[in-house]
Amino acid sequence: MTLLSTFEVLIPCQDLLFILQFVFGGLVWILIASSLVPFPQTQAWVMFVSVYCFIGTTVLLFRYMCGANCKRVLDAAYHCTAALFYFSASVLETWATLSMDDGFSYEHYLENVFATVFSYVATLLYMVHAVLSLVIWKKSVEETQWKTLMVISLRPPYSLTGRTENALDRGKK
Repeated sequence: MTLLSTFEVLIPCQDLLFILQFVFGGLVWILIASSLVPFPQTQAWVMFVSVYCFIGTTVLLFRYMCGANCKRVLDAAYHCTAALFYFSASVLETWATLSMDDGFSYEHYLENVFATVFSYVATLLYMVHAVLSLVIWKKSVEETQWKTLMVISLRPPYSLTGRTENALDRGKK
């Protein structure tokens, strides 16, 4: 029986996070699109972030499904940016929901409350995915450095004079 490495365990977790990001990001998108807009500029930013992250996550997921070799740096950078965007959108959506006047119905208020809750859940999912991506990226960099170190250590040792002797130098003597 062999134990799975951290690298092998984190990859399926990221696949599950993609699905959850679709679900909660799509819910935010639908709820913002269907709600009565109390503050157009803040709601526009929330809508932009939800659409941007939905499209970005779709593109990354299709690249992974097609077997394209995605750079770990690209994955980590995208999810860090998405987490930052979603956090700012969640804060703005919270402010817009708390600032709703009496001119809106209770149903519109609830739509904004649920959009706020789902945007915070999406923020948490993107933050977790960003941390996992950074851990995997760090592991892959360490493995690459270890392989490079092994190749360097297999080179012939230097002499005390600072030069290596090769076949040509030995033939000239």
